[in-house]
Amino acid sequence: MNLTRREFLEVLVAASAAGLTTGAWARAPGDWAKMPQDFYDLPAFGNVSLLHYTDCHAQLNPVYFREPNVNIGVGDMQGNPPLLVGDKLLEYFGVKPGTPKAHAITHLDFTEAARKYGRVGGFAHLSTLVQKLRADRPNALLLDGGDTWQGSATSLWTDAQDMVDAQKLLGVDVMVGHWEFTFGEERVLDIISNELEPAGIDWVAQNVVDADWGDPIFDPYTIRNINGVPVAIVGQAFPYTPVANPGYMIPNWSFGIRDERMQQVVDQARAEGAQVVVVLSHNGMVTDIEMAGRVTGVDVIMGGHTHDAVPGVIKVSNPGGTTLVTNAGSNGKFLGVMDFDVRNGKVQDYRFTMLPVFSNFLEPDPEMTAHIERVREPYRDKLAEELAITEDLLYRRGNFNGTFDELIVQALRTELDAEIAFSPGFRWGTTVLPGKAITFEDLMTQTATTYSEVTRNEMTGEQIKHTLEDVANSIFNQNPYLHRGGDMVRTGGLKYTIDPHESMGSRISDLEVNGRPMDPQKTYVVAGWASVAAPVDDEPVWEVVARHLRNEKTVRVGKPYLPTLKNVEDDPGLDI
Repeated sequence: MNLTRREFLEVLVAASAAGLTTGAWARAPGDWAKMPQDFYDLPAFGNVSLLHYTDCHAQLNPVYFREPNVNIGVGDMQGNPPLLVGDKLLEYFGVKPGTPKAHAITHLDFTEAARKYGRVGGFAHLSTLVQKLRADRPNALLLDGGDTWQGSATSLWTDAQDMVDAQKLLGVDVMVGHWEFTFGEERVLDIISNELEPAGIDWVAQNVVDADWGDPIFDPYTIRNINGVPVAIVGQAFPYTPVANPGYMIPNWSFGIRDERMQQVVDQARAEGAQVVVVLSHNGMVTDIEMAGRVTGVDVIMGGHTHDAVPGVIKVSNPGGTTLVTNAGSNGKFLGVMDFDVRNGKVQDYRFTMLPVFSNFLEPDPEMTAHIERVREPYRDKLAEELAITEDLLYRRGNFNGTFDELIVQALRTELDAEIAFSPGFRWGTTVLPGKAITFEDLMTQTATTYSEVTRNEMTGEQIKHTLEDVANSIFNQNPYLHRGGDMVRTGGLKYTIDPHESMGSRISDLEVNGRPMDPQKTYVVAGWASVAAPVDDEPVWEVVARHLRNEKTVRVGKPYLPTLKNVEDDPGLDI
């Protein structure tokens, strides 16, 4: 649905008349003084506009989300976006410290700034922003970069239906996937056929094929006409889905990066008349940058997966010219806006802006608000249960343990009577401010997957080291195409030293278990969750952690565990 400026203003008047400005996400008195009044006045440019959000992880309501202070780069990636944090990120992109945008894209003074500017995201507020921008940009396309159906209790409990209905209300035009696949092949195909296609939403993925015959599973691209300009949107699903997630959930589908096929698809779209080619990607940004240098004929890669809040465009040269690479953060915090001036059959100029979505400064859309209230109503009491009070800022984001990760590994070690605990290095999971209650909903934003059961195994010291080495090889590999995204596995009861610049088998050293050197031949009891191996029939991790928090009542984590780091002293992706 595209609204004119007048219609958009009428929507805001209706929202105010309905009393929505006094709801849970209303502006506090005086909040407007903190935000420049023209913050969301983005002048239209050119004749082709693309709006892009990604990795919202099923967060329908506004949230707090702290960006990383540890995001180390290796090889040619070191010192370049997206592997910059804090002041170094602000300096690179010329963002003034202490501003709303600086708060949105960094961890700096997070607690104080979060209390000042409020929560971010929320589909009702995102919807309002989309409508505002579309009022000035006729026929703008809204692109969903994936990781939309997973990350909340209500998405898990409704089998993703709450998010699918929200996408339709939001006016999504094209989407790609990753965590969506963890609902299984049958559910994904059911949603595409019976929900997305009738709503005019294209699901595209050029790199997913039949595991036996290599036939495409999905349409590789779609061509949409924007103001007389044919625009191709090519899909690139997360290439390592069967490795990073359980392969048994998608046994008949094969994934991969597939550069050669991508080039063929781009060439085919151009041959069909596309004057603009966009890759809607879930590769992760460092992989997108590498792909931009290899594949020609792409105007822009609009990416996701690694949650990189990068406020500008990365220009990449290739034999065919230049490809732009953008990302749009996560959790509904940002909306990327790409405006192209297309004349004489090709892009002549562009403007890109990544807009933070501050819920205090955008009125909630009434229709989306009603949907959110409706889908949450059956679960309201369960979601609102207060498990404990936190004295610390609780977050998960960064190469190593976050404070919420510490709560999870502590709970696993205590409740499962284990010497060591592992927790996946997921980049999703919202933030809880100090002094606030940890609700059951907060816990579910950290743990809600379709395979979150706990495990209790025995592993030798040698096996434990190999596990750490394997994960580190994905996170810190100098070949961008071997990055699977995510961060290091979180550890409890286990300490180690890591050199990110070393090679496989040589990054991890000096392992200790509860203060004693690890014996490679000794067997240790290890607790964990979210196994990607065979299905596990055990208690879900949220029940284990909830039981632990109820017993604790008040929690204080202190500083999260950081392994001893080698050869990273001057890394601009490190602020500790």
